[in-house]
Amino acid sequence: MNYYIISGEASGDLHGSNLIKELRKIDTEINIRCWGGDLMQQSGATLVKHYRNLAFMGFTEVIKNLPTILKNISFCKKDITAFNPDALILIDYPGFNLRIAKWAKKQGIKVIYYISPQVWAWKENRVHQIKKNVDKMLVILPFEKAFYQKWNYHAEYVGHPLVEVINHFIENNKHNKNPWEQKKVIALLPGSRKQEILKKLPIMLSVSKHLPDYHFVVAKAPGLEESFYDEIMSPYLNVSMVTNRTYELLLHSQAALVTSGTATLETALFGVPEIICYKGNNISYQIAKSLIKIKFIGLVNLIMGREVVKELIQHELTLQNILAELNLILNDTAKQQKIKSDYTELKQILSEGGNASKNAAAIIVDFLK
Repeated sequence: MNYYIISGEASGDLHGSNLIKELRKIDTEINIRCWGGDLMQQSGATLVKHYRNLAFMGFTEVIKNLPTILKNISFCKKDITAFNPDALILIDYPGFNLRIAKWAKKQGIKVIYYISPQVWAWKENRVHQIKKNVDKMLVILPFEKAFYQKWNYHAEYVGHPLVEVINHFIENNKHNKNPWEQKKVIALLPGSRKQEILKKLPIMLSVSKHLPDYHFVVAKAPGLEESFYDEIMSPYLNVSMVTNRTYELLLHSQAALVTSGTATLETALFGVPEIICYKGNNISYQIAKSLIKIKFIGLVNLIMGREVVKELIQHELTLQNILAELNLILNDTAKQQKIKSDYTELKQILSEGGNASKNAAAIIVDFLK
């Protein structure tokens, strides 16, 4: 079988790589071309475009980079045509992938979506496109199956792929020493795109001047140059940076400041108390606020249906608010116990589907037969 897989960000690269590994267990002769990152390439796929060249965040940023985006779409169609895959597998990244799905369906290519766009949050009318252009939808959040049923569209819940990834990492590394010399560590996970890092990381770093007993460690986004971070971090003393070691960092952290997205869920699955920090371009934020229907932006809170971890969004993301919430999760025993209990429940919910990557690979192969 020939597969063409498209992912546009770091989390998709991770899940895509694990899917590729499981597909190879079933069919050792498969041939894969992908848009993704280093992990998908290391899993045996031919990397066509790296996600670091595809990530544009927010309405204004997308408009500014529209010529590049359209050029990428045109190139993608030509590359898919030349490869002639048995199936196109799309991983999240809806602005780009739904356009490609529409085109691919017209070409007679089987379209499989693994990790649904968050249409339940905003742009719900995209469900019509999905029903028309996607042959098989595989979802990783338990409430997504019911959401699609509401639209008379069958989606299969495969479990969440992060559960198996993080369980495996903890089991293999739980006896490792703290590489920060037993210092008390606070992790800073400011995202993977330059625009969002510039908005949030300076505020996160400012906290370090008020908590000298803690060592703050920034998880660098894969693909971004160190000089980009050095300029932002230079005024701060008790701060360091890691590259491709986010899980090791979370394993040894007492707390974390995390931007919205997959990282919020990863942090929770490591059992680390966290604060969700979001601040974007004000115009983009105001537009998004008027469109988004959901009560929370953090996946932890969305899955649980209540506020498990504090969300500091836009104007609420201030030094004073971060310090107040950090004081609670670092020093209040009752707060810590409540978070631990909620995290346990969250993990149980996400584990119900079993091994997501293995399930997804089996369904894909069976579907194509």
